[in-house]
Amino acid sequence: MGRVYNFSAGPAVLPEEVLREAADEMLDYNGSGMSVMEMSHRSKEYQEIIETAEQDLRDLMNIPDNYKVLFLQGGASQQFAAIPMNLMKNKVADYIITGQWAKKAYQEACLYGKANAIASSADKTFSYIPDCSDLPISDDADYVYICENNTIYGTKYKTLPNTKGKTLVADVSSCFLSEPVDVTKYGVIYGGVQKNIGPAGVVIVIIREDLITDDVLPGTPTMLKYKTQADAKSLYNTPPAYGIYICGKVFKWLKKMGGLEVMKQRNEEKAKILYDFLDQSELFKGTVVKEDRSIMNVPFVTGDADLDAKFVKEAKAAGFVNIKGHRTVGGMRASIYNAMPKEGVEKLVEFMKKFEADNK
Repeated sequence: MGRVYNFSAGPAVLPEEVLREAADEMLDYNGSGMSVMEMSHRSKEYQEIIETAEQDLRDLMNIPDNYKVLFLQGGASQQFAAIPMNLMKNKVADYIITGQWAKKAYQEACLYGKANAIASSADKTFSYIPDCSDLPISDDADYVYICENNTIYGTKYKTLPNTKGKTLVADVSSCFLSEPVDVTKYGVIYGGVQKNIGPAGVVIVIIREDLITDDVLPGTPTMLKYKTQADAKSLYNTPPAYGIYICGKVFKWLKKMGGLEVMKQRNEEKAKILYDFLDQSELFKGTVVKEDRSIMNVPFVTGDADLDAKFVKEAKAAGFVNIKGHRTVGGMRASIYNAMPKEGVEKLVEFMKKFEADNK
């Protein structure tokens, strides 16, 4: 049937030219006579792959020298534990709950110390970002934690919280590399790559050096100490080698496209096409307050569960796949990450217009 328009929230669409390049190199990477999948992570070839990937990411995000870049396993969810284990020196942390992943991170942190939910948008099904300009930040908090873009609910922080001098930790899984970012505003910025960067199995952690110490909570596994991973340059044990190689290709693709300023413009343009339609549609409605809308994940509903199901089914038949909303909220969701071409969004809107006309 050829390539579909894949609106999945993750694992998600990847740039076609990256996939073609990987296919070309599948049996023989760079004259080595083997696939990257078969290659020793201690080899000279692999060393170059991981070092180049890190350097390209540093270039794209302007990562300062006093931050380490770690390519790890366990997904973002494993970081829910690693963060308190490594950072909770006073055993206190403040969490802002704007969706399921922030909530899960908060629940995990409760196992290791006193986690405070200092703000939440649960009262309105996480359809907005709370005002974070003057929150009751705990005096002894080790860090303030946010999930910056909420994949399920389609919200995004447009302004970072005022942490009153405390270290900011952010899960950026679903907005990673979608726009420029000032890394210096964060102590830790991390995310699973399977939404906007690569195949599932890699999580990238960008962490300020002063936060990497041997002073971790008792019982912290060796593998989960940031110091273990930083000292070994992400090669303490066999890393998710092939996944990192694909991420590296995506970084090169992003550079070629013109970097994160260009991606931001492209992403805003794509999101506008969809939101403009939702705002004037009589059938479909967006579910997020305008000022907090994500440009990566766009949830919408018809208001009728049966009609939603009909739409999802017909959309799939028309080549628009993975458009069903997360099981916790229902409805629909179009994830329009970096690799989703503008024409994919235009064609989706065309299809939605036709569906609306047929189902009024």
